Amino acid sequence: MSSSTLFLTGGSGYVGRNLIRRLCGDGHTVHALVRSDAAATTVQALGAQAVRGDLLDPGIAQAMSGCAAVVHAAADTDHRNASPTQWRTNVEGTRNVLTAARAAGVPVAIVISSESALTDGTPLCSAKEDQPYPARAPGTYGASKAEAERVALSLSTPQFAVKVLRPRFIWGRDNTTAMPYLLEAVRSGRFAWIDGGDYLTSATHVDNVCEAVSCALQRGAGGRIYHVTDGAPVPFRRLISAQLQAYGEEVPQKKVPRGVLRAIVTVDDMLRALRLPLRAPMTRQEFASSAVEVTLDDSRARRELGYRPVVTLEAGIAQLKQQAYG
Repeated sequence: MSSSTLFLTGGSGYVGRNLIRRLCGDGHTVHALVRSDAAATTVQALGAQAVRGDLLDPGIAQAMSGCAAVVHAAADTDHRNASPTQWRTNVEGTRNVLTAARAAGVPVAIVISSESALTDGTPLCSAKEDQPYPARAPGTYGASKAEAERVALSLSTPQFAVKVLRPRFIWGRDNTTAMPYLLEAVRSGRFAWIDGGDYLTSATHVDNVCEAVSCALQRGAGGRIYHVTDGAPVPFRRLISAQLQAYGEEVPQKKVPRGVLRAIVTVDDMLRALRLPLRAPMTRQEFASSAVEVTLDDSRARRELGYRPVVTLEAGIAQLKQQAYG
């Protein structure tokens, strides 16, 4: 897609900030939806134009008029949230954004989803895009992402091509989502490797997410889902250890049996069912995301979008070290 005007949701978030850098760098004009002064300041400093509004505001269609594409990156990614607000943000927010885009005559929409739409707490190995959704989602986040995908695909038409990207474990510089919590867990002594952490995982550097969005703006079919990864899976322990070391942290050696954590998440399920204010140290959603193998086959994105990772694990770790030490 040649230089054009794009409408972005979630622009002040981790993925959104990096998308603004990439898309503006590619010559696009980015209109970023914001709800606060702080968010407006963030996106404007990166080169985007702030547009006041809300995911659930039907009036945002007017702000999308004349845009060549919508990139929907906004989401509530809290793996411990089980409230109706997460469902409203992830499902109804997606519905409203895409309905508004279609009404505004925008021809293309890119939706950033998650592999969590497919996980249920059992290993997910080399999963392709047609992997069925689980009969029982591990939490509100996974359930809401699966339903948001269904909504997105149902709104795709020949005149409005909706393409869904599914990255897994987004990581890299400027990470304000998972990394702060990981570092806090390590520094407090609460972090432990689940069964040693040697099971495989796919991961997606944030620059590779941005590359996939760029590819999807130009190629690919509407009504399709595309897995996006860094390439070959790596052991979970290797991925996390390399990031911790890049931040100057000593890699923990503590281990915990997977069976113990399964018991813990069962307790958390009981606490939620009884509507008690207590919470176990790990939720079933967190277990599904980090305690078992989760690997994706990204061959469809390579074949149909022309996607190729632009950052390797080694290069991404070098970026983290540069960020940490200047």
